[in-house]
Amino acid sequence: MGGSAVLRVLRDRTAGRCLAGVVVSGFGTSALWLTAGIWVKSLTGSNSLAALTVCAMWAPVLAGPVLGALADRLDRKTLLVRGNLAMACLLVPLVLVDSGSTVWLLFVVLVLHGASGVLLDAAESALVAGTVPASLLADFNGLRMTANEGMKLVAPLAGAGLYARFGGPAVALAAAATCALAALVFARLPAREAPQGTATAPAGSWRDELAAGLRRIRASAVLRPLVTAGAATMLLAGVNGAVTFAYVDDVLGRDPAYAGVLYAVQGAGSVAVGLLAGPLLRRLPERVFAAGGMALFALAVGARTLPWEPVALAASAVIGFGLPCVLIAAMTAVQRETPDEVLGRTAATAGSLMTAPNAVALALGAGLVAVVDVRVLTAGAGVAGVLAAVALTAGARRLHRRTPASPQP
Repeated sequence: MGGSAVLRVLRDRTAGRCLAGVVVSGFGTSALWLTAGIWVKSLTGSNSLAALTVCAMWAPVLAGPVLGALADRLDRKTLLVRGNLAMACLLVPLVLVDSGSTVWLLFVVLVLHGASGVLLDAAESALVAGTVPASLLADFNGLRMTANEGMKLVAPLAGAGLYARFGGPAVALAAAATCALAALVFARLPAREAPQGTATAPAGSWRDELAAGLRRIRASAVLRPLVTAGAATMLLAGVNGAVTFAYVDDVLGRDPAYAGVLYAVQGAGSVAVGLLAGPLLRRLPERVFAAGGMALFALAVGARTLPWEPVALAASAVIGFGLPCVLIAAMTAVQRETPDEVLGRTAATAGSLMTAPNAVALALGAGLVAVVDVRVLTAGAGVAGVLAAVALTAGARRLHRRTPASPQP
């Protein structure tokens, strides 16, 4: 049953080509994310500047409501095509980055690249919601997660190899080529959505329009708890990510390179849950699915207090499996519950609310790990995650008692 749903998603021209575009552009983006840090480190010798490359690409997430509102005002197919072409052109000047004095250009491009990614994600989510049958949205979002995580497993290795052989400019040109190819894929999307424009935008001031997505989430008994749960999970994920190297060193007693093994295993877990998300969401309420994923994630983080490598590998796989559940559930609910005219900004706002805590926690966790034992941090994050999962499940039960049962799509 799940396999047939996946085939139906892949056979749908819009969904299949959106997934193809995600895979192609995601390959170049993932390769660039890793290589940018290596590139800056080699040119400047600064660990701090190398770490800032990640922040540069994450920072535009905070502008999600603004970028989402822009996605609602433009034709989404056209935006996907022109946005990817713009990113391709944007990456070409990176061939000029050849010394510490030109590193500033790389940071400018990374910020603009991150902003383009937020804008295009909002446009894609809205376009898919308007063209893919509601019964297949969970399958599509699961497959999208699989595609993203699969690229994260392959692309960084390819990017590092390309960088080692030809240098940073070669990686930038390869990423530009993937963006251009993604634009070609999106250009072949069938135009089935209603035209977008100011005529369909909600009335009111520009400030009111920016807040429309947040108001939609706050007013919805379905969206509010799922987005809140996603934010809580990503906060704990940030703490978990910040302590990874300390965990590898202090708890497992392994070389820092062993973290790469754990990340690969975690990525494999995320690929697996992406394939299973659609069938599971047809059998479970969204809150229960999300809460189950949160609980698995939290228990696996808590298991990192144990100094055994088999536990470390199993915990990484379970973290990769559990963490995306709440994100898939939340974004599927956003696509299903939100009117088309505010879908772009609601999707972008939900993305900002759920991902911004991760960046904050990464910074806080990096400071905490210097003064607090890593086992205390992982145990605390595990307990907090389990409590959040219990609260989400309890809310689902209260909602079920107040409303009549309805079949899942």
